[in-house]
Amino acid sequence: MSPNLKGALSGLAAFAVFSTHDVIIKVLGGSYSPIQVVFFSVLLSFPLATLMLMRDTKPETLIPRHPWWLALRTVAAVLTGVSAFYAFSVLPLAQTYAIIFASPLIITVLAIPVLGETVRLRRWIAVMVGLIGVLVVLRPGAEPFTLGHIAALTAAIGGSVAAIIVRKIGADERPVVMLLYPMVVNFVVMATLLPLVYVPMPIEHLGMLGVVAVFAWIASRMIIVAYQSGEAAIIAPMQYSQIIWASIYGFLFFDEVIDLNTGIGAAIIIASGLYIVLRESRGHSSENTPVLRSRSRPETGTIPRVSLIMRAVGKTPPRQ
Repeated sequence: MSPNLKGALSGLAAFAVFSTHDVIIKVLGGSYSPIQVVFFSVLLSFPLATLMLMRDTKPETLIPRHPWWLALRTVAAVLTGVSAFYAFSVLPLAQTYAIIFASPLIITVLAIPVLGETVRLRRWIAVMVGLIGVLVVLRPGAEPFTLGHIAALTAAIGGSVAAIIVRKIGADERPVVMLLYPMVVNFVVMATLLPLVYVPMPIEHLGMLGVVAVFAWIASRMIIVAYQSGEAAIIAPMQYSQIIWASIYGFLFFDEVIDLNTGIGAAIIIASGLYIVLRESRGHSSENTPVLRSRSRPETGTIPRVSLIMRAVGKTPPRQ
């Protein structure tokens, strides 16, 4: 089996696990506030995070070198987590994924002020086409614009901000610092708000939250294997396979069928995202390759970002 094929298959498996993770989030979201779901997701992720962080033996402090950038990244991750969990609970799976798939477009735009990236005409056209796809999905004026749509857009923007800041400060900041702060702040914020929304949970629902935490870490590990095996330009597009799982899971468990607008809009967004990934992979069109270097799930502050896990445990960074 070729390295790229192994990487692609690992990526497909990872995003299949992530999609199953999202189904559980959607099921729990029908009974509980996203604040409560995020709180227990973070709580149950801490033991796994601790085991991973114990492997970082560098004798340094946890004081950030770029506190304001890290603060912005932490806020973005916290907002992304609660927004994504809420969007999954109230919107069809395919529609939520289609909106979140706009992240590469947003990262491309953010790379201009944050990284000093030069975005030329072709990538601008891809961004504009992708945004048209978002409008096709949202159908402003034709369909009600709900809080769920706002939450999905917030998740896409927040995840993009968190990702681009990793690219900005990642060379100077310790991975452990960037791993811990979003998780700890998420825990504290959700714990503070929890008394306002708490509903007692039966043991089986707590078990489902445990499965959510385990699935997130299994999928993250699979993505690490994928990027260690294959080229980023091959692995990155595998995230779009989630639209297939959304179709299957949505139909089987939630009686959801992808409507024409969502299907067309998702196709446009995916096509524009793929174009940006392929353009960056050529090497001469983007100095920083911000999308290829931010090519995992949006960071929710419930599990660490894959690239940071790799750096924290001393793994070789994925090839660009």
